Amino acid sequence: MNKRIACICAVSLITVVLTGCRDGTMTQPLTTKMQQTEAAVQSVGEPFDFEVDPETFTLMIIKDGVRVPASISLPKTPVTNLIKSKDSVQWTYPGQVSVSIVKKTDYLDIRLNSLGAEQFQWPSVKADSYMLPLGEGKVIPAGDANWRTFLKDTDYTWSESFSMDFFALHANPFSIVYVVTNKFNDEVHFDTSESVQFQFTHAFPSINTDKSYGFRLYVTGNDPQDVVRPYKSYVKENGNYVTLEEKAKDNPNIRKLYGAPQIYLWSESILTDADVIWPKLRALLPSSLGPWLVQLLSGTDDGSGEFAQVLKQISKQDYMDKYQKKAVLNALNQGMKMKGFYSPSVFPNPGNEGQKLIDLGIDNLSEEKLYDLNKLLLKSVLQDVVTALSEWGQSDSTDLIKDMSSSGIKNAWIGLPNWADGLMNPQMVNKANQVGYLIAPYDSYHSIQQTADISWNTAFFPDSSLFENSTITRKDGTKVSGFLQRGLKLNPTLAMPSVEKRVAGILQDGIGFNSWFVDCDATGEIYDDYSPAHPTTQQQDLKARMERLSYFAKEKKMVVGSEGGNDYASGVIAFAHGIESPIIAWGDPDMRKNKDSQYYVGGYYSPNGIPDKYSKAVPIKPLYEKVYSDPTYSLPLYKLVYNDAIITTNHWEWGSYKIKGEEADRMLYGLLYNVPPLYH
Repeated sequence: MNKRIACICAVSLITVVLTGCRDGTMTQPLTTKMQQTEAAVQSVGEPFDFEVDPETFTLMIIKDGVRVPASISLPKTPVTNLIKSKDSVQWTYPGQVSVSIVKKTDYLDIRLNSLGAEQFQWPSVKADSYMLPLGEGKVIPAGDANWRTFLKDTDYTWSESFSMDFFALHANPFSIVYVVTNKFNDEVHFDTSESVQFQFTHAFPSINTDKSYGFRLYVTGNDPQDVVRPYKSYVKENGNYVTLEEKAKDNPNIRKLYGAPQIYLWSESILTDADVIWPKLRALLPSSLGPWLVQLLSGTDDGSGEFAQVLKQISKQDYMDKYQKKAVLNALNQGMKMKGFYSPSVFPNPGNEGQKLIDLGIDNLSEEKLYDLNKLLLKSVLQDVVTALSEWGQSDSTDLIKDMSSSGIKNAWIGLPNWADGLMNPQMVNKANQVGYLIAPYDSYHSIQQTADISWNTAFFPDSSLFENSTITRKDGTKVSGFLQRGLKLNPTLAMPSVEKRVAGILQDGIGFNSWFVDCDATGEIYDDYSPAHPTTQQQDLKARMERLSYFAKEKKMVVGSEGGNDYASGVIAFAHGIESPIIAWGDPDMRKNKDSQYYVGGYYSPNGIPDKYSKAVPIKPLYEKVYSDPTYSLPLYKLVYNDAIITTNHWEWGSYKIKGEEADRMLYGLLYNVPPLYH
C-alpha cells in the first residue's frame, strides 16, 4: 500500500503534463514553430554568479549569498593562456585541453577542446542528491544504500544509458543543471565508496576531427518541472522538438496510438492445433512428408532433432501427446517458411494455383508468394487432415483481433515478432487495418550473420559483401560481436541499400503493415568504426540510424517505433519500448542463466506460443525492485519534456505482467504517468 500512496503523491507533480482523456484520445497543444522559438529564448534558469579556479577546475556557483561547488577539484595543474573578463574565463592545460567558460543570460557556456589529450575527465560531481534521466527518470539520494550498492564502480556509456542529455545536482536551496552538448564518446563512472558521486569523461577518438565537448550549466529551482525546463528549451532551440500532432500532419495514423494498448501478438504458427485432425496426421506423417521435413530442417536451430525423435515415437504409437503435437506443428510451420520446401516427389500434385506459382520459378517468387505456395503444397498432401487454407491460424490471430474490437478496444498497436508472420497471414494484417488498429513487424539492422537462419531472419542479408566488408571494427582491430555474441555488428552507414531492398520485398504484394518497429536504433548503442575502408564516428553512426528511421516514417508513411527511446530519436519516432521499464539486470546470472533460480526470466525459444522470456511472470530481487520499480525514486523527467512528442512504454522483455507481485502497482503507474500497457 505504501508504494501506491507514493504513486498517488506523484499526481501533483505531473498534472500539468498528463493529457490522456477518458475516451482514449489525447489533447495535444498545437504549438507553432514561432511559438517554440519565442519560448526557447525566454529565460529558463535563475540568475547566479560563478567563480572558477583554473588550476583545479573547481567551479563555484554563487546565488543569494550561497556558494555551492558545481564540480569537485581536479589535481592542481599549471595553466597557460589565462584570460579573465567580467563574464568569461579561458585557459589552457598545456598538451591536454583548452577551456572556455562564458556567462550567458541565464547559463554558463562551458567548452573544452583537446590539444592532444585522448580523453579528459570533467566534471566530477558530488551532491546531496541527483536527478538523472535513467529511463523515465530517477531521483538518487547520495547516501541511499540501495543506489550505492547498485551503482558501485559502474561505468555507463552516456549515449546508451541516459535517455536525455542532462543531469541535475541538488544543492540546497537550488539545483544545478548540466546540459550535455556533445553526447558522443562520453562515459560516466560512479564512485559510491562514501556516497554516490560520479565522474564524466569524454574521449577524443583519432578518427573524429571534432576535438571538443562541453555543457550548458543552469541554476534552477528544485521542482522537477524547473529542472527539466532548460533542457526542453535547449531541444526546441536546436529544432529537435516535434509534437505527435505535428507528426500526425504527415501521417494521421499516428493518432491511432492515442489511448492504445501495445500488444505483441505471437501468432507465428500458420497451422495450429485447431486446424489439424490428429489421428489422421499421425498415420500420414511417417510417409514421405515426415522424412522430408527431417531432411529439410537438418542443421537448423528450429527443433529438427526434436521432430526426428517424435517421428520415430509416433510410428510406434496409436496416439500423440501434447508435446509431440507441438513438435510436429513446429516442424510443419518452420518447413513452410523455407525456400526449399517444394519437392516434386513429396508434392506431386500441387494443384492449379500451386503449379502456376511453381511455373514462375521458386527463385522469382516474393516472400509472400513463397508462403502462399508452401501452404498450397502442404494442403495438397494433407487434404482433409487439415481445415480449409482460409482457416489456418485464424483462431489465434484474426479472430483475436475481432474479439478485441468487439470488446470495445478502439485503438491498439499490434506488434508481430517477425514480418514473416504477417506475410504468412495477410488476413490478420488486413483485419487489423479494417478495425482501425496499427500493425507492425519487428525489424532490425543491428546484428548481421554470414548465413541465413529462418529463426533470426533480420540478421541475414542476401548481399554477402555486407558481412565481409561492412561490419564494425574496434580501435584494437577486433570486430564487435552481434547480439548474444552471434555474428557481428553492421555499420549503419553502409546498410541503406539493403534496408530498401528488404522493405521493398516485404511490401511488394501489398501487405497492409501501417507501422514499423525498428530494433536498437533508439537505444543509443552506437559505435566508432575503425575499419580502414570505412572509418565512421559515433555521430555518423547515429546520423545513419536517424536516416533509416526517417525512411520508414517519411518515405514509407509508417508509424515508427524503436527500442529504448533515447531522445535523439524523438523527432522521428512516434513510440518507444523501454523508457518506462528497461531491460532489468542483463548481467545477473540468476535472471539470465540459472534456470533453477526463481528469478530466471525464461528463454527465447518457443515452438508454439509466447516464449517464456516474455510470458513467464517472475519476481525480481529486492535491490532491483527498489531501483527499477519503487516510486520513491521515480520521476517523470522524460514525460515533463516529451509527453506530447512521443509515447513511451515498457521494454517487451518487461511487459505489464512480467514482474510477479507488481502487476497492480505497474498498472497504477501507467495510469498516473500516461503510459500505455504492453502485453503479450
